[in-house]
Amino acid sequence: METARDATRTEAVAEAIRARIAARALGPGARIPSVRGLAAQMGVSKSTVVEAYDRLVAEGAIAARPGSGFYVAGTARPLTLAEIGPRLDRAVDSLWVTRQSLEAGTGVPMPGCGWLPPSWLPDEALRRALRGLARGEAADLLAYDEPLGHAPLRRALARRLHDRGIPAGPERIVLTDSATQALDLVARLLLEPGDPVLVDDPCYFNFRSLLQAHRARLVGVPWTPAGPDLDAFAAALRAHRPRLYVTNSAFQNPTGATMSAGIAHRLLRLAEAHDVLVVEDALFEDLDPDPAPRLATLDGLDRVIAIGSFSKTLSAAVRCGYAAMRPDWVNRVVDLKLAASFGSGRLAAGLVHRFLADGSYRRALDGLRARLADAMGATRRRLAAAGLTPWLEPRGGLYLWVSLPEGLDAAGIARRALAEGVVLAPGNVFSLSQSAGSFLRFNVAQCADPKVFAVLERAMAAERAAR
Repeated sequence: METARDATRTEAVAEAIRARIAARALGPGARIPSVRGLAAQMGVSKSTVVEAYDRLVAEGAIAARPGSGFYVAGTARPLTLAEIGPRLDRAVDSLWVTRQSLEAGTGVPMPGCGWLPPSWLPDEALRRALRGLARGEAADLLAYDEPLGHAPLRRALARRLHDRGIPAGPERIVLTDSATQALDLVARLLLEPGDPVLVDDPCYFNFRSLLQAHRARLVGVPWTPAGPDLDAFAAALRAHRPRLYVTNSAFQNPTGATMSAGIAHRLLRLAEAHDVLVVEDALFEDLDPDPAPRLATLDGLDRVIAIGSFSKTLSAAVRCGYAAMRPDWVNRVVDLKLAASFGSGRLAAGLVHRFLADGSYRRALDGLRARLADAMGATRRRLAAAGLTPWLEPRGGLYLWVSLPEGLDAAGIARRALAEGVVLAPGNVFSLSQSAGSFLRFNVAQCADPKVFAVLERAMAAERAAR
């Protein structure tokens, strides 16, 4: 007679196979592990695996082939990103945090979101630029753009990159609708399903979601206040032979740390020795009045692909990003862009170009940096008063990565805060290893509402009482 414990073990085996099928690690027609092999792998009896496989056959998930084994049945199910990797409560996984932030109504505090409040962005200057475009060429409003993207903006970007020591002429820059699309195109170009990719731990959660959508096998590298842990980075290179490393080098999301020049030099030497390509997202670089040398600067765009956008500093509604790369990749990336989206937004590119050309962007950045510095200090003081400790004190940017008092769980606090209408970002949504359960990321620009800290303190008190 099957006991409750036996049933639990059987269901755990069945669920492990379901998860592999849902994540497409096992595709239609793929042979699933043998009874003996899976029993050894999961530390259960062979009869438990047989029972689990019988259940899966009854569900129609797998099919038995006498004398051959068991195989995935039917056609591929729709990919469900939430079923890839560690299972989190849906209330605190990365895609849920994004959805809640985007769907939150006016007036809902969102200290866990990743962007600036609309009131911080240059709306009047945007209106002037839009009026200027409306008076200009009809093609800027109505026509498709050229394959590489708006030539005047690519020339302006080339000058900006050159000023930072990055040798990217306009012909080496591909415009996209966002930095996320730029990474997506690079992944389409360079990755095959199952390819290992290194990411920082913690890292921007959408890196993880997008790379998982490409069926990459993610490997986390611990992130330190000066950049990735190079001993761990070197060990991961040897053990996994990854194709790519994806990182924020300046004001890293979520920690706010900036990679030091020494770490950057040594990292590039390791990347060269192990033939690893690097995608460097410079999304927050414009928030730094004195930018540190970038990986793309030190490398000269040999094995580094530089991506970026203007969504955090100009407007989230103006979807305009770019990728700068070595010449032999450009046409292949352009072909992928045309196949996926038939080009990038000419109207958005024209708007960004006007901002860069007339000095509006430079003036907006000057004011934004000063405002963020004030908000950083004020938020740090409020968090310290609540008993939270910064992991480091960033020299700028949007984010503070803070640790909770001992014994408190960030996910639990996020759930309680959500019930009171405040969206927080608990640490494990950023951590591949799920080792950041006592951390929260705060966007200092979204912390002006006193409700944020009142709700935070109540949530912490309730979490303590529940221990």
